[in-house]
Amino acid sequence: MGDIRVETAGRLMTITLDRAAKKNAITDAMYGDIAAALNSAAGDPGIGAVLIRGDGPDFCAGNDISMFAASAAGESDISASHVGPFLRALTTCPKPIVAAVTGRAIGIGVTMLLHCDLVYVATDAQLSTPFIDLGLVPEAASALLIPTRIGHVRSFALFALGEKMSGAEAATLGIANKALPAEEVGAAAEAAARTLAAKPLSAVIATKALMRDTGAIEAALAADNAAFIRQLATPEAAAAFAAFAARKGPAA
Repeated sequence: MGDIRVETAGRLMTITLDRAAKKNAITDAMYGDIAAALNSAAGDPGIGAVLIRGDGPDFCAGNDISMFAASAAGESDISASHVGPFLRALTTCPKPIVAAVTGRAIGIGVTMLLHCDLVYVATDAQLSTPFIDLGLVPEAASALLIPTRIGHVRSFALFALGEKMSGAEAATLGIANKALPAEEVGAAAEAAARTLAAKPLSAVIATKALMRDTGAIEAALAADNAAFIRQLATPEAAAAFAAFAARKGPAA
């Protein structure tokens, strides 16, 4: 799998975003590979938990911007991409998902964490959700889920003002379980994932299902998708992508 590494040891599947040179910005092919791995874990009785991590110093710099730009220019149809299957696999995976977050987490690098069951983050990590700056709207049901965690005003500042959140703040506000020195995050997340993987699987799956309002999440995903596609066609989005390309900043 090109820019994704999938490893299974014992009852744990580890999915590594392996595009460190691009700060692990996710391409369409990567979305497809992650979805395939999550679906495989969901159907494998030998897998008890999934760990998601990034190679290199950064967790994930978000969606590869070229996908958005191509769709806005009419060169591709994002609704035909692997993004939808990825979001379905992520939001419906019955097995517990653990995330290890260091460095930068941007866009989908943040919103995917809302669907993880345990999150370990570096104290100095930087989380941001600059969708509005790109003329877009939040995805992955995050406009529903983040306010339930941290409240409306803090959420709106993240989305609309583009404020960054440190790993320490993420833990304090309930987006992450623990904030640790960066060099300790991977080991802590893996230990927690292995602990989960060793527990009675049916009880873990049943508990996770009871804790998630799948109907509300499914409805939010549908609303997100419709609004996202509308925004991709706006002049504001086209201008934002052009400006982004001109300054060659990190993906979002």
